[in-house]
Amino acid sequence: MLRRPLASLTCAIVVCAAAGSAAAEGLKIFASRAVGTVLDVVGPEFQKTSGHSLDVTTGLSPEFIKRINAKEPFDIIAVPAAGIDALIKNGKVVADSKVDLVRSPTGVVIRAGAPKPDISSVDAFKRTLLNAKSICQLPVPGVPQLVERLGLKEAIASKLTVPDTDVCSELVAKGEIELTVLVTTQALTTPGVELAGQLPPEIAFNTDFAGGISLESKAPDAARDLLRFLKGPTAIPVIKSQGMQPL
Repeated sequence: MLRRPLASLTCAIVVCAAAGSAAAEGLKIFASRAVGTVLDVVGPEFQKTSGHSLDVTTGLSPEFIKRINAKEPFDIIAVPAAGIDALIKNGKVVADSKVDLVRSPTGVVIRAGAPKPDISSVDAFKRTLLNAKSICQLPVPGVPQLVERLGLKEAIASKLTVPDTDVCSELVAKGEIELTVLVTTQALTTPGVELAGQLPPEIAFNTDFAGGISLESKAPDAARDLLRFLKGPTAIPVIKSQGMQPL
């Protein structure tokens, strides 16, 4: 799990007749990397214009849910949409705060400069997985179900690495793993890797990421402002440049 504290910016002190002067609230954010890489780029602008500092931790939704269930405080969580729905159902996220943010297709990611495998058809994709010396797979829904549906679960089990954290693209960049299958935005935001291609149309799928606000957030208004900001004109070009579709 990667933690990215974005530096707080000095803000003017506003003297309020009723409340006196006070510093703007900081926001603690749990984010899947697809949203975290967008915040890396646009977060400083939000801090500058709002005065709210951002403390962003990127990782996988199962780990975030464990931390939330252990009562770790947070303000915003941005993960696959099903994760937000589950947190709303469990009373951890404000029901009307869910905001759909980005959609990413899925593809095969390889080390930069490595020969691109053939994934032009379902059969070619299956051969690529069978011929790969090593494969990394994140412990989240999507790819594991696809592998099982294609009848490859047992065939690739011996060469499969399933890390606890979101490090598959880094392992590929280091040459420790030959390939990984994950959201294509990681191919565009991780140094040392490139996209071999998206999955064939017959088996292609997208992952939608959404954001929600903690029921116990101390700064819910600022949190809503940030979610709106991520759907605005500053964030949209960044989202597109990272290979995703704004929602």
